[in-house]
Amino acid sequence: MKTMTVEQVTDMIICACDAIIENKPYLTDIDSAIGDGDHGIGMAGGMAKAKEALLAERPFPDVNAVFKTTGMSMLNSIGGASGVIFGTMFLGGVKGMGALGALDALSLAKLMRGSLEAVKERGKAQPGDKTMVDALEPAVLAMENSTGDDLPAALAAAKDAAHKGVEDTKQYVAKYGRAKSLLERAIGHQDAGATSVAIIFEAMHSYAANAAEADA
Repeated sequence: MKTMTVEQVTDMIICACDAIIENKPYLTDIDSAIGDGDHGIGMAGGMAKAKEALLAERPFPDVNAVFKTTGMSMLNSIGGASGVIFGTMFLGGVKGMGALGALDALSLAKLMRGSLEAVKERGKAQPGDKTMVDALEPAVLAMENSTGDDLPAALAAAKDAAHKGVEDTKQYVAKYGRAKSLLERAIGHQDAGATSVAIIFEAMHSYAANAAEADA
């Protein structure tokens, strides 16, 4: 599969919303170990609002509108830093980007590169700080380094890199949030935000792979 239609992109993001909602207890458990314990609740609520908006407002004129709707829904419904950062993950990449009538591997990598830079600018986190950047940056790099134009393959590389990034966060001392005060005691625990990023890419890949199989 080389490209996705706007409708397919809408369904792919809805799939990601469902994955976060289903993983609410898992994300809550992870965040409870070293954080405030509210990450799963906030993310699930934000993604539920995003799904509701996507279903209500479709069909969208372009891919950009799908991401904007998702990001704004999360920004307006998730409290604290997570709402800003995850809203930016969907909003930042399409800001200033020309309208995309379809999505391919190159445009997705470019979009997510913009999202990554916007997230880093907004939150000031860098790789190794035990945040969602530890999963998002390797995912973006994996897409950029993915050979060929196969969209499911690019997303497969992204989700694998994101999951490795989650594992890597277990080695880090947190620089932000409640976990920051735990110092070395946070080592051994994975970051909840990075885990959410990996779940999102996992769901996006699963949708793309199934769609490609259906088209074959």
